[in-house]
Amino acid sequence: MAISLDYLGIAVAELGSISERRTYKLIGGERGLPAFLVANPGLNSGFMIPQYAQASVVSQNKQLCTPCAVDTIDSSNGQEDHVSMGANAATKVYRIVDNLEKIMGVELMNAAQGLEFRKPLKSSLVITEFIAEYRKHVPFVTDDVEMHPLMEKSIQFIKQCAKNISVKR
Repeated sequence: MAISLDYLGIAVAELGSISERRTYKLIGGERGLPAFLVANPGLNSGFMIPQYAQASVVSQNKQLCTPCAVDTIDSSNGQEDHVSMGANAATKVYRIVDNLEKIMGVELMNAAQGLEFRKPLKSSLVITEFIAEYRKHVPFVTDDVEMHPLMEKSIQFIKQCAKNISVKR
């Protein structure tokens, strides 16, 4: 059990790493997008700080990927001479998934912001409807503002989406 959960944690952490790299590319001032994805920059550095926070969580996930399966401690007066640490692997994967929701929330915040700068270009109906629903919770950022409250709203939106998907199954 621990080995499988260790591998799951690695895979989930990799998804977060990929997400952060996409965010990093969005704030770089390339492809016709403004640097840090804000039209009117100010003291808060636009969307750079959310990417910093995202990178920190990605790093934490990488650190959490140390395998639990390689650890064992004798217990029950030596009767259990090898303990797989599957429970530890499970709680660790839970933390990695929770972190992934944070990472994806920040990416969504950046991606939605980038899409607004691309108007009048259009996207697919599914993406257009998804972003419209997202905008009911997290507004477009015109002027540089403190990003933490928007990050929290975006993360909660992702968590709600994940919950809705699991309920439908």
